[in-house]
Amino acid sequence: MRWLLPKSLNGFLLLGLGILAGPLLLAILNATVQMRHMAATSQQLVADSVQTTRLSQDLYAQIASLERSARLYQVLGGAPVLAAFRENDARLSGIVAALRRELRAPPAREQLERLSDVQDQIRALVLREHPPAGQSAELTQSFVSLGDLASGAAAINNRQIDADVAALQTHIDKARRQLFLESALLLPLVLIVVLLFALRLSRPLRQIDRAIGELGRGNFSHDIVVTGPVDLERLGHQLEWLRHRLLELAQERNRFLRHMSHELKTPLANIREGTELLMDGAVGQLDSGQREVTAILHDNGIKLQRLIENLLSFSAWQSNSTGLEISEFRLRPVVKQVLENQQLTLVSQRVRLDVLVDDVTLAADRGKIRLILENLLSNAIKYSPRGGIIYLRAAARGDELVLEMADTGPGIPAQDRARIFEAFYTGRAPGGHVKGTGIGLSVVNEFVHVHQGTVEIVDGEFPGAHFRIRMPLRVAPPADSKKQADAA
Repeated sequence: MRWLLPKSLNGFLLLGLGILAGPLLLAILNATVQMRHMAATSQQLVADSVQTTRLSQDLYAQIASLERSARLYQVLGGAPVLAAFRENDARLSGIVAALRRELRAPPAREQLERLSDVQDQIRALVLREHPPAGQSAELTQSFVSLGDLASGAAAINNRQIDADVAALQTHIDKARRQLFLESALLLPLVLIVVLLFALRLSRPLRQIDRAIGELGRGNFSHDIVVTGPVDLERLGHQLEWLRHRLLELAQERNRFLRHMSHELKTPLANIREGTELLMDGAVGQLDSGQREVTAILHDNGIKLQRLIENLLSFSAWQSNSTGLEISEFRLRPVVKQVLENQQLTLVSQRVRLDVLVDDVTLAADRGKIRLILENLLSNAIKYSPRGGIIYLRAAARGDELVLEMADTGPGIPAQDRARIFEAFYTGRAPGGHVKGTGIGLSVVNEFVHVHQGTVEIVDGEFPGAHFRIRMPLRVAPPADSKKQADAA
């Protein structure tokens, strides 16, 4: 079935339009023919009704004129009166002939034939040379019969009009039912075609949307495969090329960072050794001013070394962020290890901990989970005031792990929240706090996403920064994670 479908998106849309437009055009054509037929029938019916009604009225009037001229001829005689009688008689015959052509029903024709016979009798009575004594009464009775026959013909004409109107109404009802049936059949067809085409197009569109989302998040580990019309498949190939290009650029950036960091570490180590020798008095005792300058050089050398080590760590994290080494482990020992590693810093900053971690078992990358906790805790310690509290919560909710880290510091400014998870973005450090390198939260964001989770900033529960992470309790490794690890 699939090979019958067009290859291109334009052909696909044209096919869908043709499938939808064909039945619709047939239905419109049928409706047009039906309406034209009903309009012609109703127009003919109106014309025939008007014509027969007018002839019936003329028949009554002409019978009256014929009777009047017959009475005058009986009383007065004379050629002019006889001529008037003959003229009225001829007009009546013409009206009867016209009615005979209009009235198609056999009873109506029979009624008109009898009316013609009575007219012949009246003509014979009037034109007798020696009328009998009772001719007037017989003539009166003949005109009464003539009027009755005319009324009967008019009644038959009315019944014929009613029958024609009823037939037209029946035809209209039949056409309406037919059109309704066609519409009822056309609507499911349209819905089925629209559903089929939507399903046909929705899958490649979802694939493209997912691929663009992963590229936007910096996840280049999954191959981009788009199946569908050839135009969308071509777009998928372009996105796959873009993924490879972005992956190459990311790898080049990491190589550059590693190279430059290593290149900077050698002269920096010499500078630190030189300043330490100066501070130890290896080249002579320093006065107070010289010692102060040497201390500044020493402190900034240590700070620069930390920045370089962070760059190296970030480069290593970036190169390994897409691969997952899934194992099953309990969360509490990992939390305990992270807290013990930061114990000296917590004591020196006089920061208290409020920890509530359920005994949750995860199927995830233990090393990345530990780095997530370490970076969140380091960030919280950095911005917590002396005597502050750091809150750590972890619990299972359904098939998700909900991990929360909060502090009592100044919080995250609104203008920084849109970019707080970007690499190397440091934002505005509140007064009294050292500006960081902008790496820790970006690592948290990347590692959470690679675990198919989300990280968000929560307001209202704690006075300072509050991060909430949601991720599956059991993470399925990507299909190509092993291939990516082998390639690395």
